Amino acid sequence: MNGNTFGNYFSLTTFGESHGEALGGIIDGCPAGVVLDMQAIQKEMDRRKPGQSTLVTQRKEADEVRFLSGIFEGITTGTPIGFTIENTNSKSKDYEHIKHAYRPSHADYVYDQKYGIRDYRGGGRSSARETACRVVGGAIAKQILAPMQITAYVSAVGDIRVEQPYTALNFSQIESNAVRCPDPKVAQAMEELIRQVKKEGDSVGGVITCVIQQVPVGLGAPVFDKLDAALAKAMLSINAVKGVEFGSGFAGTQLRGSQHNDILLPNGITATNNAGGIVGGISNGMDIFFNVAFKPTATIMKDQPSINAANEVVTVEGKGRHDACVLPRAVPIVESMAALVLLDMLIEQYGRQGWKNFQDKK
Repeated sequence: MNGNTFGNYFSLTTFGESHGEALGGIIDGCPAGVVLDMQAIQKEMDRRKPGQSTLVTQRKEADEVRFLSGIFEGITTGTPIGFTIENTNSKSKDYEHIKHAYRPSHADYVYDQKYGIRDYRGGGRSSARETACRVVGGAIAKQILAPMQITAYVSAVGDIRVEQPYTALNFSQIESNAVRCPDPKVAQAMEELIRQVKKEGDSVGGVITCVIQQVPVGLGAPVFDKLDAALAKAMLSINAVKGVEFGSGFAGTQLRGSQHNDILLPNGITATNNAGGIVGGISNGMDIFFNVAFKPTATIMKDQPSINAANEVVTVEGKGRHDACVLPRAVPIVESMAALVLLDMLIEQYGRQGWKNFQDKK
């Protein structure tokens, strides 16, 4: 178990550290003959990159993807797709003060205990910068999955939340604000909260909602390869994620079975969608929707007590460039991880040429 590869049929292996020379990855199992929109891939990277607004970390990275193999004249060849993303604006000296100290709620201590060594520069491999590689894989997977549509948005920051169900929202509004919330009024309140928290040197968490539409029936398999289980694992692999709920989620526990059951109608659709598009671990053709809970960013601009490698009590200073709220930049990461899962399941269901079979079926 190395923990650096995700997926069975369409797999992504990532490498690199936050302050190393570069990040990168290898995508294996990509079908041949897919015409890629390179601008669309870069657009997804731009949605995740640091420095895109005053709400997020001001580390300036272009996050331009350089493809090394597996693509010829803009078309996938069916061989492994290798790529790199250079780190051009790292400031390793910002982390000298934690060379021997452990930051609260970071992976510093556990990495030292597990490996006996750690890259303290920005957290090394545990840094959220690794997720840039996932967005590359997810951007390619999205293009293969079309017309399946994966849309994520910020539905809560702290105690400020979108009250309407996703069916009442205008998804075209998501990219109209820096928070990536489809409700402009709520987005403004979220932005004000993030700015206030940032001014205080603190951080805040929240929730991202993901909606997947035009999903065929039959993706996922019993018993241990359920679609919702795979999506949950994917989401929980994202930095700062502490919970996932599908459909009615925890609120559904307050209903009776007679209220919660989704009644089947002709053509297999259901009158309601409390299941969130997945029944028995298998997609039922309805919209898949789930919420992903993100904790407050662990790095804050306040001094905190902790310990060092000698087990001495020390004070850890808040330094560097960090997000006061990770949610705006995490939206494309959630979408990408969902895309990786769905394409993997699609190939398992329809075979290696599953993307063509899926499109023909539509």
